[in-house]
Amino acid sequence: MAKSRSGSKSSARGAHPRRWRLMRFTLKWGLTLLIWGAVIGAVTVGYFAYGLPSLEDAGKLQRRPSVTILAADGSEIARTGDLSGVAVQVRDLPFYVAQAVIATEDRRFYNHFGIDLIGIARALWVNLRAGRIRQGGSTITQQAAKNLFLDPERTIKRKVREVLLALWLEQNFSKDQILTVYLNRVYFGAGAYGIDAAARRYFGVPAKRLSLHQAAVVAGLLKAPSRLNPLVNPDAAKKRARTVIANMRDAGYLTAITSKRETARPLRFQRAPSRRKIGRHFTDWIVEQLPDLVGAGARDVVVQTTLDPGLQRLAEVQLAAHMARAGKAAKIGNAALITLGGNGAVRAMVGSHDYAKSQFNRAVQALRQPGSAFKPVVYLAGLRAGITPATRLVDEPIDIGGWKPRNYDGRHRGAMTAADALAKSINSIAVKVAEKAGRRAVIEAARGLGLTTDLPSHPSLALGTAETTLLELTAAYAVFANGGTGVWAHGITEIRAVDGRVIYRRAGGGPGRVVSRQNAAAMNRMLAGVIKAGTGRAAAIGRPAAGKTGTSQDSRDAWFIGYTAELITGVWMGNDDGKPMRRVTGGGQPARLWAKVMSEAHKGRPPSPLAGMETPASSAWHRVLQKFGGG
Repeated sequence: MAKSRSGSKSSARGAHPRRWRLMRFTLKWGLTLLIWGAVIGAVTVGYFAYGLPSLEDAGKLQRRPSVTILAADGSEIARTGDLSGVAVQVRDLPFYVAQAVIATEDRRFYNHFGIDLIGIARALWVNLRAGRIRQGGSTITQQAAKNLFLDPERTIKRKVREVLLALWLEQNFSKDQILTVYLNRVYFGAGAYGIDAAARRYFGVPAKRLSLHQAAVVAGLLKAPSRLNPLVNPDAAKKRARTVIANMRDAGYLTAITSKRETARPLRFQRAPSRRKIGRHFTDWIVEQLPDLVGAGARDVVVQTTLDPGLQRLAEVQLAAHMARAGKAAKIGNAALITLGGNGAVRAMVGSHDYAKSQFNRAVQALRQPGSAFKPVVYLAGLRAGITPATRLVDEPIDIGGWKPRNYDGRHRGAMTAADALAKSINSIAVKVAEKAGRRAVIEAARGLGLTTDLPSHPSLALGTAETTLLELTAAYAVFANGGTGVWAHGITEIRAVDGRVIYRRAGGGPGRVVSRQNAAAMNRMLAGVIKAGTGRAAAIGRPAAGKTGTSQDSRDAWFIGYTAELITGVWMGNDDGKPMRRVTGGGQPARLWAKVMSEAHKGRPPSPLAGMETPASSAWHRVLQKFGGG
C-alpha cells in the first residue's frame, strides 16, 4: 500500500510540469497568433483604408449640372442634367418622412452602430431560402457612406471601405445628422438628387410640404429610382407606396386605420415633360457652348436664348412635311434650316427632318459646297473693284489654265448686265467678276462677311466649290439684310445661376460695319432680282425679299438663302453620303420650303423695304439700280 501511494505521488509530480509546459506553449503561441492576427488585421484594414476619399469630399455632390434653357419669350424649351433641391434637415421635415424611409430601408437604424448584424443575418437567410438575392443588408449609414465617398462599383474592396466609413460616420455624427446627409444626397430618379429635388420634381412642392402618401412614394423610389419613376410608371410607384405604408404600419408608426386611409388617398403627380420637344438641335448647340462661357464645374444654370418657339415649331413642321411629301421621290436624304434676326440672333434652327433618327446638326456641323449661293460674295468683291449692277459683261465660253466652267444649262447668252447675270446665276460671268476683282479680294470679302472655312484660291472658288456651313453662309447674307453691319450668329443672350446671379451676358453686336451702305443697297437690289425675275422665282412671298439659289455639281447640294427686312432664312437639302439628288436645284425644293416658312413667319407683319431700297426715287443711283437690279 505504501508503495502504491509513493508511485501515485511520483506520477502527480510528473503531471504538473507537463501541464505547465502545455500552458506555456498555449500561452506563447496564443499570444503570438493574437499579435500576428492583430498585425495582419491592421495591415488589412490599412490596405482597405488606404486611398479612401478625403472627408472633405463629403460636401462635393457628384452629379451633372442642371441646365434650364429658355426661349426668347422666357418659356422653357429644355432641361438637361440633374436636379438638386434645397438642403433640408430631418427635424424640419414632417415626422412621417423619416419614418417612411426608416421603415422601408433600415428599420433598426436608431439601434445599430452602423452595421446591422441582425439585418445581415436575416438577409442572408432570406436569400439562401430564395436561391437568389432578394434582400440587402446595407444600413442607411452604409448607403450614406457610399453616396458621400465611394463610386458604385461592386467589389469586396469597396464593400470593406463602405463598412469602415460607416463606422467612422457613426462615431462622428448623430443619427439625425447621418439621416440628413443621406436624404440630401441619395438619388430619387428623373435626375433628382435629394429629397427636396424629388418632392419638387414629382409633386411640385418642397419636401417640407410632402403629405404622408407622397412621402411613401418618395421613400419607395429608393429601391429602384428609374423603374419606379412616377412620371413614367405611376402605377408601379403607387403600388410601391402601398408597400411603404404597410411597412410603416408593421414598424408601429401607423395604425391600421391610418394606413388604410392614406392608401386610399388620391395622388396627383406633376405632369411628365412633353415628349414633343422643339429645337433639340438648337439645344445641343447651346449646351456645347456653355463650358466656354461659364467654365467647367457642376453648377446649375439658366440659359436665356434667342429662339422664337413659334417660328421654331413652324420651321420643324414645314421641313418635316416637305421631306415627307417630296424627299423620297427627289432622293433628298435630309434637310436643314436656319432663321436669323438681322443682328445674327438665331430664331429657328432645324438640323435634320427627324431628330430621333439623326442628332447630327446639318445646320451647324455639315460642311457642304454652296454652289451659286456663294456668288453674292463674288459680286460684293466686284462692286468694290468698280463693277456696278449696270456693268455689261459677256456670257461666253472661258478657259482659265485649262479649266472651262459651264453654265447649268450649257448655254451662253452673250452680253448682259452684272445684275442680270447674278439673277440668272451665269457661271461664266461670276468667274469673270472674281478674276477682275481678284481671288484674294473675294476671300477677303468672304472673311469680312464671317465665313471662316478654308477658301482655296482657285478659279472655281467663284462657283462655290469651297465648303461652308449653312449657319455661316446664312449669317453672311444677314450683313446685306441689315445694311452692311457684320454679325456673329449667336443663340445665347444671358446665363444665370439658379439664384438669379448673372454669370454671362452678351455684350456687343458684332464686328461693326463690314460693307458700305452703298454696296449693301446694290447687293439687295441685285438679290431682289433673283426672286423677281431670276432663278429664285419660286421664293416669291408677296413682299420685298431677296436671296440666292445654289446647286453643287450633280445636284449633291441644293440651297436657297434669302431675307426680308426682318428675317434671314437659309435652307439646305442633300444626302449625307454626297449622292446626287434627282434634278433638285436651289430654285426648286429649297426655294419652295423657304417661301412656305417665310410666308407664315411674316403673317400679320406689314411689308418693309429692304435696307437701302428706301432711297428717294429722284436719286440717280436709285434709277440705275431700279433699271438694272430687278428692283
